[in-house]
Amino acid sequence: MNEMRNMAQSCLAEHNVDEKLQAVRSWIKQWQNGELVLDTTSQTDGSIKPGMPERPELVKAGKVPRRGFGTVEGRAVLMHAIAHIEFNAINLALDAVQRFSDMPEAFYTDWMRVAAEEVYHFDLVRSHLRHLGGDYGDYPAHQGLWEMAEKTAADVLARMAMVPRVLEARGLDVTPGIQEKLRQARDENAVCILDIILRDEIGHVKVGNHWFHYLCEQRQLDPLKAFQELLDEFYPKGLFGPFNLDARQNAGFSAAEMALMTGSG
Repeated sequence: MNEMRNMAQSCLAEHNVDEKLQAVRSWIKQWQNGELVLDTTSQTDGSIKPGMPERPELVKAGKVPRRGFGTVEGRAVLMHAIAHIEFNAINLALDAVQRFSDMPEAFYTDWMRVAAEEVYHFDLVRSHLRHLGGDYGDYPAHQGLWEMAEKTAADVLARMAMVPRVLEARGLDVTPGIQEKLRQARDENAVCILDIILRDEIGHVKVGNHWFHYLCEQRQLDPLKAFQELLDEFYPKGLFGPFNLDARQNAGFSAAEMALMTGSG
């Protein structure tokens, strides 16, 4: 039988967008059908990079084009940026499965579920992007999300702290403001898509919170102190608002953690 984490690695390495999406769907279906085994102890090749298509062109964050939401092209640029985030989120979930050994089975199935939902999100966003006259790859994009994955590749605790709890949680903070601008532009389809993504992303951040606290307990670390030390290492200037406190609370952040992030503690 095929091994679940090896298949995650194969999905991660796939560079063709449509083939990657189909590979993830097949991987999940095979697991659900009992056609895969899980080896939690195997050490995978830490040098594996995510497969990326030839387009979009990858540039520095400051060079990614920005447009007003009032034009069709402006909304297409926005949806392209969101599609790229979702594509990277697929790779991040796959990498969590294939990279980190010696975790409970639920860790791997949690991130498998996240990968499935990120594929769904990508499909929704790309469909609307096509409706607006564009497609994934049409505009430059940056790799800020994956750069943090590389920085935290050696430690699952740092990965859980910095990717779902910081970068992905940032999506919870900014989505309501984006939705308001889209409502003003009368793009209700995009607003509804972001409703779905926001709902699911609360769950994804909650997964990150759960495993961060699990790892702190295993290592006999104080979660608040550990998170503070990691923030000091990766974000010495601190985190900046706005903060969607209701969504963060629903995603499992404690009052003390939110006070630490917002500087109100």
